[in-house]
Amino acid sequence: MGLPQLHKIFEPESIAVVGASDTPESIGRAIMQNLIQEGYEGRIIPINPNHSEVAGIKTHSSLSDMAAGADLAIIATPITTVPGIIRECVDMDVGGAIVISAGGRETGAKGREVEEEIQREAARGDLRIVGPNCMGFIRPDKHLNASFASHMPPEGNTAFISQSGAICSAILDLSLKENMGFRYFISIGSMLDVDFGELIDYLGNDPQVTSILLYIESLTHIRKFMSAAREVSRVKPIVVLKSGRSEAGARAAASHTGALAGEDQVYEAAFKRAGLARVLTLEDFFDCAELLTKHSRPAGGRLVVVTNAGGPGVMAADALAEQGLELSTLSEDTRSALNDILPPQWSHGNPIDILGDAPPKRYAEVTDVCFQADGIDGMLVIVNPQSMTDPTEVAKALGKDLKHKPYPVFTAVMGGVDVEEARQVLNNRGIPTYDTPERAVRAFAVLTNYARNLEHLQEIPSRLSKEAEVDKAQAGQLIHTAVQEDPKKFLSEVDSKRLLAAYGIPVNPTRAAESLEKAQELGEKIGYPLVMKILSPDISHKSEAGGIRTGLETPQDVAKAYREVTAAARAYNPDAQIQGVSLQSMIEAADVELLIGAKQDQNFGPVILFGMGGVFAELIGDKNLGLPPLNQTLARRLMEETKAYKLLTGYRHIPAADLARFEQLLVSLSHLLVDFPQIAELDMNPVMVKDGRPVAVDARVLVRETDVRLLIRLTQIDYDRHIALVALAQDQGEEKIVGVARIIIGPEKSDAEFSVAVGDPWQGKGVGKKLLQRCLDASKDYGVRTIYGMVLRENYHMLKLARELGFQVSRSEEGRSFYLSMTR
Repeated sequence: MGLPQLHKIFEPESIAVVGASDTPESIGRAIMQNLIQEGYEGRIIPINPNHSEVAGIKTHSSLSDMAAGADLAIIATPITTVPGIIRECVDMDVGGAIVISAGGRETGAKGREVEEEIQREAARGDLRIVGPNCMGFIRPDKHLNASFASHMPPEGNTAFISQSGAICSAILDLSLKENMGFRYFISIGSMLDVDFGELIDYLGNDPQVTSILLYIESLTHIRKFMSAAREVSRVKPIVVLKSGRSEAGARAAASHTGALAGEDQVYEAAFKRAGLARVLTLEDFFDCAELLTKHSRPAGGRLVVVTNAGGPGVMAADALAEQGLELSTLSEDTRSALNDILPPQWSHGNPIDILGDAPPKRYAEVTDVCFQADGIDGMLVIVNPQSMTDPTEVAKALGKDLKHKPYPVFTAVMGGVDVEEARQVLNNRGIPTYDTPERAVRAFAVLTNYARNLEHLQEIPSRLSKEAEVDKAQAGQLIHTAVQEDPKKFLSEVDSKRLLAAYGIPVNPTRAAESLEKAQELGEKIGYPLVMKILSPDISHKSEAGGIRTGLETPQDVAKAYREVTAAARAYNPDAQIQGVSLQSMIEAADVELLIGAKQDQNFGPVILFGMGGVFAELIGDKNLGLPPLNQTLARRLMEETKAYKLLTGYRHIPAADLARFEQLLVSLSHLLVDFPQIAELDMNPVMVKDGRPVAVDARVLVRETDVRLLIRLTQIDYDRHIALVALAQDQGEEKIVGVARIIIGPEKSDAEFSVAVGDPWQGKGVGKKLLQRCLDASKDYGVRTIYGMVLRENYHMLKLARELGFQVSRSEEGRSFYLSMTR
């Protein structure tokens, strides 16, 4: 099973077409025509019991009637016949199948039953299935159109995968108009078997694929998808358009966090953490597709704009600023060179306005100067039709120079009918063209921001700082007791804060009072002024229920407040269980109020939310989501993408906060969530910021019984493939790394490469042996059968150890190193 079988699907030497036909307008006829007319060089085997031949090729009545098997079967028959055909595929040792047939789960219960039967038959062997309800796939470099699509896109280095046949058709049509090249063009359909994760793995191992485009409606096997995406996006840009941005995940929320952290925002955080570049509209998806199919990704965001009209140049600059990018700065040498070739009236800056009378030669000369300049990551050339500028001639002049340059060059050819020929000239020469400067800049920005997302992949979870005192036993006891009492229970505010404090999260200590008399007694002990809140597991939003009183200065104030909040709570929810009130000291006039929380997402595990808090948190909606585990860098980035962060850095009368404390708070929360998957939702609202320091003055935690014991296994940090083991030693009270081991597990999960490095002072003392043994143990736990690595011939200690542990040792071809391998 796995990637080798996918090779038989996408590199087939023989294809059986089940349902092949000569009937006009039939899918079976379209597939046969596409295979033959596009020049597929492998063996084509039509399967149809009602015809002796199709398209001039002798048919077989069934797969079982074939003299020999086939690498790939394309099935275009009614869905009810597919289980039997899949059974024949397994019996005939067919490598893979593409099920074009519709009518599966999308039609309801009967369709799901058919799909389940298909799965059962496929499970009898190693057969892999793409589909059902798909168009098939296209390999332009192989002259292979294994689909019913009517055209073949140009050959290129981009791979495209889509769940939607309509999006496939649209991109295919655009590819012909814009001369966009593809290496793979795959319609994945309902993903009964082969899914996005496996295809990303497969395409990532093809060195000719330089970028990947994904149109996603839903994901299966989230862990596999995240693992593959994290692995491949390190070396190849992956752009994703995810449709279905619903709020379904927020409807059942029990807290501010749950309401704010909707389903789509979690996907956004996951894509970002996996290093993917996401677009939100079909227009941006098409535009990114064109840029990727014609250029490699930009190294940075510094753009130079060459234009023959001032207005469009300003539009490009505005669009760039909106995307958080910047125009490149022209050096004095570059300005001087431009002065030599441009009229005195040119803009003398970036955008470079070469004036409305610019002939083709002027465009070519200016772009040549820019190619010699430093500090540029991309070039946008704007062509605006004017009486003295012929767009077609400009396009011909540019087309000679712009294709093979050190950074992406793209154009905005503005206008309609008068510029169509110019666009066609540029497209034919592989230069991206856009209708407006804004569209061009947005496509450039998506690929530029991809580089920032890649930085997330390099981050590893941090240890809690020495200042963060953690009492994991106390936290565990609180959660265990609550779950024993009720499989789904809200902790009281008192217990919620005790849980947070156990992980070093700063809270305003709270005491519970079950009666008026107890409230007055506690008030004297805590000290005035006080805040009183209703204590009820059935009331989430205390302010809505009239359940909060502030500024209590005397025992009389406490008594009055107690009567008022309990009465208001009963009026708000007559069925609510009233456990009394909570009391805490009052923090006067906070500088900022934040909401920090978490929720358990059914697909991605724990999600952390950071944003503006207070009673208007949901109305303001200023928030950002992140996936734990976090370190200080990831925590800072989580904050940076909110308006609240600007307040924390200092704004007008608000002093700058101690950002290190906020980073540590988020890291501590991250560790709490990873350690205790029973935490379903968590709110700290508000977290008040006073004198630059955060303190949670209200907290609410929902715990739920769960079978999951280790949430970092889900998606966030890819321990699924990359494992790093570090040996530490104490040196005058400080920890120092003395050795490092890594295991990199292949996509098939059956093999892994290891590496071990030990500092010179620690060699020969057993550190390397311990690390290598841990590598073997870890790889065995992951089901790895073969583990291998390279060792320099001078490393006698490691070679001796490898032999002791049972590795096979063989000399490399060049003789400077040895190859170690062990199969279990």
